Amino acid sequence: LQKLENILRNPKHRGIMGEYLLESLLSNIFAPGQYKMQYKFPDGNLVDAVIFVKDKIIPIDAKFSLEKYDRLFHEQDPEKVKSLEKELRNDFKARINETRKYVMPQHNTTDFALMFIPAEGVFYHFLSMKVGTMDAGSTDLLEYAFSQKVIITSPTTFFAYLQTIMHALRALRIEESVKDVIARVGKLGSHLEKFDEFMLRLGNNLSKTVGSYN
Repeated sequence: LQKLENILRNPKHRGIMGEYLLESLLSNIFAPGQYKMQYKFPDGNLVDAVIFVKDKIIPIDAKFSLEKYDRLFHEQDPEKVKSLEKELRNDFKARINETRKYVMPQHNTTDFALMFIPAEGVFYHFLSMKVGTMDAGSTDLLEYAFSQKVIITSPTTFFAYLQTIMHALRALRIEESVKDVIARVGKLGSHLEKFDEFMLRLGNNLSKTVGSYN
Protein backbone atom coordinates (compact mmCIF):
# COMPACT_ATOMS: atom_id res chain seq x y z
CA LEU A 1 0.00 0.00 0.00
CA GLN A 2 2.89 2.36 0.77
CA LYS A 3 4.40 1.70 -2.67
CA LEU A 4 1.05 2.37 -4.32
CA GLU A 5 0.68 5.61 -2.34
CA ASN A 6 4.16 6.70 -3.42
CA ILE A 7 3.29 5.98 -7.05
CA LEU A 8 0.07 7.97 -6.84
CA ARG A 9 1.92 11.00 -5.43
CA ASN A 10 3.59 11.47 -8.82
CA PRO A 11 1.20 13.28 -11.25
CA LYS A 12 2.77 11.55 -14.26
CA HIS A 13 2.36 8.12 -12.66
CA ARG A 14 -1.25 8.94 -11.76
CA GLY A 15 -1.89 9.85 -15.38
CA ILE A 16 -0.34 6.59 -16.60
CA MET A 17 -2.43 4.62 -14.10
CA GLY A 18 -5.62 6.42 -15.21
CA GLU A 19 -4.86 5.67 -18.86
CA TYR A 20 -4.10 2.04 -18.00
CA LEU A 21 -7.45 1.64 -16.24
CA LEU A 22 -9.18 3.34 -19.17
CA GLU A 23 -7.52 0.98 -21.66
CA SER A 24 -8.47 -2.05 -19.51
CA LEU A 25 -12.13 -1.05 -19.57
CA LEU A 26 -12.09 -0.41 -23.32
CA SER A 27 -10.34 -3.70 -24.13
CA ASN A 28 -12.92 -5.63 -22.11
CA ILE A 29 -15.78 -4.23 -24.17
CA PHE A 30 -14.52 -3.37 -27.65
CA ALA A 31 -12.60 -5.16 -30.38
CA PRO A 32 -9.12 -3.70 -31.10
CA GLY A 33 -10.28 -1.94 -34.26
CA GLN A 34 -13.17 -0.20 -32.48
CA TYR A 35 -10.99 2.00 -30.23
CA LYS A 36 -7.51 3.49 -30.15
CA MET A 37 -5.30 4.76 -27.32
CA GLN A 38 -3.29 7.97 -27.70
CA TYR A 39 -5.16 9.11 -30.81
CA LYS A 40 -3.66 12.06 -32.66
CA PHE A 41 -5.97 14.45 -34.51
CA PRO A 42 -4.90 16.11 -37.78
CA ASP A 43 -4.33 19.42 -35.93
CA GLY A 44 -1.80 17.73 -33.61
CA ASN A 45 -4.03 17.40 -30.51
CA LEU A 46 -3.46 14.10 -28.69
CA VAL A 47 -6.32 12.52 -26.72
CA ASP A 48 -5.98 9.57 -24.32
CA ALA A 49 -8.44 7.36 -26.24
CA VAL A 50 -11.16 7.36 -28.89
CA ILE A 51 -14.00 5.00 -29.80
CA PHE A 52 -14.94 4.64 -33.46
CA VAL A 53 -18.70 4.57 -34.02
CA LYS A 54 -19.51 4.26 -37.71
CA ASP A 55 -18.03 7.44 -39.27
CA LYS A 56 -17.79 9.26 -35.92
CA ILE A 57 -15.09 9.44 -33.23
CA ILE A 58 -15.88 9.64 -29.50
CA PRO A 59 -12.93 11.31 -27.69
CA ILE A 60 -12.11 10.21 -24.12
CA ASP A 61 -9.71 12.00 -21.78
CA ALA A 62 -8.57 10.57 -18.44
CA LYS A 63 -8.22 13.10 -15.61
CA PHE A 64 -6.86 12.32 -12.14
CA SER A 65 -7.08 15.27 -9.67
CA LEU A 66 -6.05 13.16 -6.68
CA GLU A 67 -3.53 15.43 -4.97
CA LYS A 68 -5.91 18.29 -4.07
CA TYR A 69 -8.65 15.83 -3.19
CA ASP A 70 -6.32 13.96 -0.85
CA ARG A 71 -5.27 17.19 0.88
CA LEU A 72 -8.91 18.21 1.27
CA PHE A 73 -9.85 14.78 2.61
CA HIS A 74 -7.28 14.99 5.43
CA GLU A 75 -7.65 18.71 6.26
CA GLN A 76 -9.36 19.60 9.55
CA ASP A 77 -9.09 23.40 9.58
CA PRO A 78 -12.44 24.85 8.29
CA GLU A 79 -10.73 27.85 6.63
CA LYS A 80 -8.21 25.66 4.82
CA VAL A 81 -11.03 23.31 3.80
CA LYS A 82 -12.82 26.23 2.10
CA SER A 83 -9.63 27.26 0.35
CA LEU A 84 -8.95 23.70 -0.83
CA GLU A 85 -12.57 23.32 -1.96
CA LYS A 86 -12.15 26.40 -4.13
CA GLU A 87 -8.85 25.10 -5.56
CA LEU A 88 -10.41 21.72 -6.32
CA ARG A 89 -13.43 23.33 -8.02
CA ASN A 90 -11.15 25.43 -10.19
CA ASP A 91 -9.07 22.36 -10.96
CA PHE A 92 -12.15 20.37 -12.02
CA LYS A 93 -13.35 23.28 -14.15
CA ALA A 94 -9.94 23.49 -15.85
CA ARG A 95 -10.01 19.73 -16.55
CA ILE A 96 -13.48 20.09 -18.10
CA ASN A 97 -12.24 22.93 -20.32
CA GLU A 98 -9.25 20.81 -21.36
CA THR A 99 -11.55 17.94 -22.37
CA ARG A 100 -13.85 20.33 -24.24
CA LYS A 101 -11.13 21.04 -26.82
CA TYR A 102 -11.42 17.45 -28.11
CA VAL A 103 -14.96 18.11 -29.38
CA MET A 104 -14.02 18.80 -32.99
CA PRO A 105 -16.82 18.06 -35.49
CA GLN A 106 -14.48 19.22 -38.28
CA HIS A 107 -12.45 16.09 -37.52
CA ASN A 108 -15.55 13.82 -37.36
CA THR A 109 -15.85 13.74 -33.55
CA THR A 110 -19.21 13.46 -31.85
CA ASP A 111 -20.66 16.66 -30.38
CA PHE A 112 -19.57 15.51 -26.92
CA ALA A 113 -16.45 14.12 -25.22
CA LEU A 114 -16.09 11.77 -22.26
CA MET A 115 -13.99 12.84 -19.27
CA PHE A 116 -12.90 9.75 -17.34
CA ILE A 117 -12.13 10.14 -13.61
CA PRO A 118 -10.48 6.83 -12.57
CA ALA A 119 -11.22 7.27 -8.84
CA GLU A 120 -14.75 6.75 -7.53
CA GLY A 121 -14.17 8.92 -4.44
CA VAL A 122 -12.98 11.87 -6.54
CA PHE A 123 -15.90 11.37 -8.94
CA TYR A 124 -18.58 11.43 -6.23
CA HIS A 125 -16.95 14.47 -4.63
CA PHE A 126 -17.11 16.12 -8.05
CA LEU A 127 -20.86 15.47 -8.23
CA SER A 128 -21.45 17.44 -5.02
CA MET A 129 -19.47 20.52 -6.02
CA LYS A 130 -20.45 23.86 -7.54
CA VAL A 131 -18.68 26.00 -10.12
CA GLY A 132 -18.75 29.31 -8.25
CA THR A 133 -19.37 29.47 -4.55
CA MET A 134 -20.97 26.74 -2.46
CA ASP A 135 -24.28 28.66 -2.46
CA ALA A 136 -27.43 26.93 -3.70
CA GLY A 137 -27.63 29.36 -6.63
CA SER A 138 -24.31 28.22 -8.08
CA THR A 139 -24.14 25.99 -11.11
CA ASP A 140 -23.29 22.36 -10.47
CA LEU A 141 -19.99 21.28 -12.02
CA LEU A 142 -21.88 18.46 -13.72
CA GLU A 143 -24.27 20.97 -15.29
CA TYR A 144 -21.30 23.12 -16.31
CA ALA A 145 -19.67 20.07 -17.91
CA PHE A 146 -22.84 19.37 -19.92
CA SER A 147 -22.86 22.99 -21.09
CA GLN A 148 -19.31 22.41 -22.36
CA LYS A 149 -20.41 19.17 -24.09
CA VAL A 150 -18.39 17.04 -21.67
CA ILE A 151 -19.81 13.91 -20.00
CA ILE A 152 -18.11 13.01 -16.69
CA THR A 153 -17.68 9.32 -15.92
CA SER A 154 -16.07 7.11 -13.29
CA PRO A 155 -14.95 3.45 -13.65
CA THR A 156 -18.48 2.34 -12.66
CA THR A 157 -20.50 4.79 -14.77
CA PHE A 158 -18.04 4.58 -17.67
CA PHE A 159 -18.86 0.88 -18.05
CA ALA A 160 -22.56 1.78 -18.34
CA TYR A 161 -21.73 4.35 -21.03
CA LEU A 162 -19.64 1.75 -22.88
CA GLN A 163 -22.54 -0.71 -22.81
CA THR A 164 -24.82 1.97 -24.24
CA ILE A 165 -22.30 2.68 -27.01
CA MET A 166 -22.04 -1.06 -27.74
CA HIS A 167 -25.82 -1.27 -28.12
CA ALA A 168 -25.63 1.71 -30.49
CA LEU A 169 -22.95 -0.09 -32.52
CA ARG A 170 -25.11 -3.22 -32.73
CA ALA A 171 -28.10 -1.10 -33.78
CA LEU A 172 -25.99 0.51 -36.51
CA ARG A 173 -24.87 -2.91 -37.75
CA ILE A 174 -28.49 -4.11 -37.80
CA GLU A 175 -29.46 -0.91 -39.64
CA GLU A 176 -26.77 -1.57 -42.26
CA SER A 177 -27.97 -5.19 -42.60
CA VAL A 178 -31.58 -4.02 -43.05
CA LYS A 179 -30.44 -1.59 -45.76
CA ASP A 180 -28.67 -4.48 -47.53
CA VAL A 181 -31.78 -6.69 -47.25
CA ILE A 182 -33.97 -3.89 -48.66
CA ALA A 183 -31.54 -3.41 -51.58
CA ARG A 184 -31.52 -7.15 -52.32
CA VAL A 185 -35.33 -7.36 -52.10
CA GLY A 186 -35.49 -4.46 -54.58
CA LYS A 187 -33.21 -6.35 -56.98
CA LEU A 188 -35.30 -9.50 -56.51
CA GLY A 189 -38.43 -7.47 -57.32
CA SER A 190 -36.92 -6.21 -60.58
CA HIS A 191 -35.88 -9.78 -61.51
CA LEU A 192 -39.43 -11.02 -60.82
CA GLU A 193 -40.87 -8.26 -63.03
CA LYS A 194 -38.53 -9.28 -65.87
CA PHE A 195 -39.44 -12.94 -65.32
CA ASP A 196 -43.14 -12.00 -65.48
CA GLU A 197 -42.60 -10.15 -68.77
CA PHE A 198 -40.68 -13.14 -70.16
CA MET A 199 -43.46 -15.55 -69.17
CA LEU A 200 -46.07 -13.29 -70.81
CA ARG A 201 -44.06 -13.26 -74.04
CA LEU A 202 -43.64 -17.03 -73.81
CA GLY A 203 -47.40 -17.45 -73.28
CA ASN A 204 -48.18 -15.25 -76.28
CA ASN A 205 -45.74 -17.20 -78.43
CA LEU A 206 -47.27 -20.50 -77.29
CA SER A 207 -50.73 -19.16 -78.12
CA LYS A 208 -49.59 -18.21 -81.61
CA THR A 209 -47.97 -21.62 -82.05
CA VAL A 210 -51.15 -23.43 -80.93
CA GLY A 211 -53.22 -21.17 -83.25
CA SER A 212 -50.95 -21.96 -86.21
CA TYR A 213 -51.14 -25.68 -85.39
CA ASN A 214 -54.93 -25.61 -85.21
